Amino acid sequence: MSVLNSIIQEVKKVVVGKDQMIIKLLMVILAKGHILIEDIPGVGKTTLALAFSKAINLDYKRIQFTPDVMPSDVIGYMSYNRQKNEFEYIKGVGMCNLLLADEINRTSSKTQSALLEMMEERKITVDGVTRNLPNPNIVIATQNPIGSAGTQLLPESQLDRFMIKMSMGYPDINGEIQMLKDRNGENPMNNVNAVATAEDIVKFQNAVDKVYKNDAIYDYIARIVKATRENPYIKLGVSPRGTVALVSLASSCAFLSGRNYVIPDDVIKVFPDIAQHRILLSSQAKLSNLSSADILKRICVEVPAPRV
Repeated sequence: MSVLNSIIQEVKKVVVGKDQMIIKLLMVILAKGHILIEDIPGVGKTTLALAFSKAINLDYKRIQFTPDVMPSDVIGYMSYNRQKNEFEYIKGVGMCNLLLADEINRTSSKTQSALLEMMEERKITVDGVTRNLPNPNIVIATQNPIGSAGTQLLPESQLDRFMIKMSMGYPDINGEIQMLKDRNGENPMNNVNAVATAEDIVKFQNAVDKVYKNDAIYDYIARIVKATRENPYIKLGVSPRGTVALVSLASSCAFLSGRNYVIPDDVIKVFPDIAQHRILLSSQAKLSNLSSADILKRICVEVPAPRV
């Protein structure tokens, strides 16, 4: 656990006043998930991803999504080598441990779909040949709020592949002052040291997989997810993929808390992050002026938690 604390401390050198966001992202990494960060430009989305890649010493790639980015830019392509008289595979940016997909909602749906197999199967297929991605494999995607110039909605099928969606928000006044001091004449990113390796992360991920879940926890997770599908304020509930993600993230939450077993509080803590981007509100919710956060909070209160 000291290694995980060291990762958090290294990232905090450049991401000031966002401790919960750092812990949340680490939790998703240990749960083998992908993360979508939706926020306005300039709040540190790219900095957060880069700091993690340096602290964990991962093979890091970044791609700026624009309307002219092609699927082959992401997954790679086959090119004819005259000297060898054969076709060879040219890697795309997706062939790495940590991919930062910047402004994902500015590119075409065809290019967005290139990420689907990569995110779900940890594999890419080019010209009928399937290749495994390096382990671990994490996608951190950013998007500007819908309504910004040149943006388009991500389809539900792709949103569902992100374990959580979060927003960083503006720093508080003390955090912003500290940020200015840290950048007075130097780049604080240069002070981030590698305190873990990809092998360490894989080891922690395997430990998270082994975190014990009592049958009562599985029942509780199933009931709380079912409640999203039967709620009159929700027209599209959490998918089965979301249920699996909830189990994984609750296990990661327990592991980071120093336990090898899941308790109901772990489920309640991560449930809104899992569910918020997976549900669609009904017109009744909009008429009642209820947000998705309000409805999910009600569900947590109404579904009785087991005693474990």
